[in-house]
Amino acid sequence: MSDDFKLNAMVRNDMGKGASRRLRREANLVPAIIYGGKNAPENISIASNELEHALQNEAFYSHIITISVDGNDQDVILKDLQRHPSKTVVTHADFLRVSKTQKLHTKVPLHYINEDICVGVKMGGGIISHNMTELDISCLPADLPEYIEVDVSAVDVGGVLHISDIALPSGVESVELSHGAEHDQPIFTINKPKAAVETTDEEGDNEETSEE
Repeated sequence: MSDDFKLNAMVRNDMGKGASRRLRREANLVPAIIYGGKNAPENISIASNELEHALQNEAFYSHIITISVDGNDQDVILKDLQRHPSKTVVTHADFLRVSKTQKLHTKVPLHYINEDICVGVKMGGGIISHNMTELDISCLPADLPEYIEVDVSAVDVGGVLHISDIALPSGVESVELSHGAEHDQPIFTINKPKAAVETTDEEGDNEETSEE
């Protein structure tokens, strides 16, 4: 993990929608909450520009974040983010406390590499379909990856990669696979080119007509 994230926050005492709106409009602060672990949930506020800057980095979404609440540092991960329905403005954020000795459950992005030299695309003219863009994982905070790479160079037309095909980093487990092989979902597919599908359909129609 190459990036270190630290946010400064203040304890928020005013509750309710009206108070949250005032925070955003008048003080340029984002209401948020820290929960989990042995401590009680804490309602906090974070400078909007500080949070927005951090959110521009993809790693922020799957990284251990240090939040300093009135000088008290806490290690957390971002669990939920709410935005205005018609704007990009963040309206609320949820952070979950993490412990160095306890496994955490979160999602990390999947980065598909070598799509430009993928056999099914380069040789077969296939169409790429990303069935998943992030993976549900379980690991200790020290093992948390920013993202997981999936090499798709060898996938041919009609080929499918599943969760079990992902080379997971040491100490990282797939939550879905922990529930059994029947949860081994597809993550990446190379579909047949549209023209090939149409040709196959037409051949099938012609066969039916000749039988009649």
